[in-house]
Amino acid sequence: MKKRTLVILTGLLGAVALTAYLTRASWTGSSGGATAQSAPRVRVVSVELAKAERKPVPVDVDAIGTVTPISSVALKSRVETTIVSVHFEDGARVNEGDLLFTLDARQIDAQIEQAEGTLARDRAQLAGAERDLKRFSDLIGKGATTQVNVDNAQTQADILTGTIKADQSALDNLKVQKSYTIIRAPFSGRISAANVKIGNFVRPADTAPLATINQMAPVYVSFAIPQRVLVDLREAMAKGDSKVVATIPGHQRSEDGKVAMVENTVDSTTGMVTVRGIMANGNETLWPGTLVATKLIIRTENSVVVPTVAVQRSQTGNYVFAVKEGVAKVMPVKVDRTFQGVSVISEGLSGGEDVVVDGQLLLSDGTRVEPRARKAGA
Repeated sequence: MKKRTLVILTGLLGAVALTAYLTRASWTGSSGGATAQSAPRVRVVSVELAKAERKPVPVDVDAIGTVTPISSVALKSRVETTIVSVHFEDGARVNEGDLLFTLDARQIDAQIEQAEGTLARDRAQLAGAERDLKRFSDLIGKGATTQVNVDNAQTQADILTGTIKADQSALDNLKVQKSYTIIRAPFSGRISAANVKIGNFVRPADTAPLATINQMAPVYVSFAIPQRVLVDLREAMAKGDSKVVATIPGHQRSEDGKVAMVENTVDSTTGMVTVRGIMANGNETLWPGTLVATKLIIRTENSVVVPTVAVQRSQTGNYVFAVKEGVAKVMPVKVDRTFQGVSVISEGLSGGEDVVVDGQLLLSDGTRVEPRARKAGA
């Protein structure tokens, strides 16, 4: 009997507990009814902002260029002889007129002395022939000689006059030959290593030069641009607005210059045209043969720019999140070009807008935002 009573009592307690759990909402509140639920909290996204600015931005074209010297000369011997002296250090900078090589001129000196002796002899003979001519001319007036003797004296004087001219030409030629034994720098630049040393025999038929001089300042930078840029470039050249900047890859050093020449034909296979810029290169930053990153600046335009990281892309085009009164708004934009980490906006912004540069993944049109400080260096 007691066991049955215990089972019934346990069942009643379980039923009471279940009823209390199911009706907890009615007895946990105040006597006035259920507690009012708090309003849902609005999500606010923390973002980094930047200003859309209107400022001058260059219109440029990037290309790979090659540095070439304006003047380059391969020094060669014009006579067959030997090297007596080398007057420069390999790779040194030389100035116009500097003595570079001295060649053996002893044989030419002997030939010059011989030619000078022949010339002196023929001049003496000419002087004698002129005296004879004068003597016969005086005698013919007195009837003491014949006209034949006068004519013969005149002929001899004319022959010796021609001989002296030939002697003088031979002497001048030998002096020119001797000048070839002194080799000087034709212009200022940097010379290569000497391919010959003292005692080497050289001749005009040698294929290898004695040395090579390249002009270092100024220099040319040659590169190719698309043909679509050609019209704008020619207009800029007419106004004097074009500019060329050449930078050595991996370094910050660069040289500025201007367009010196545009090739007169476009390569029909590539649609590119060759442009040559001239750079002052006073510090010899650009070395002949070096590949450089070339930037052709055609003109400068006043445009709206934003950091490139602010521009987002979708199937419908580019857009940015512009923030006004703490709310992010999707603004479709048209990007004209990029320049040094910024994008030039041709349509969609007028300048002065706050745009989101970090935190776009959490945004949608109408999301409330709060700005945060930009990271250092951003």
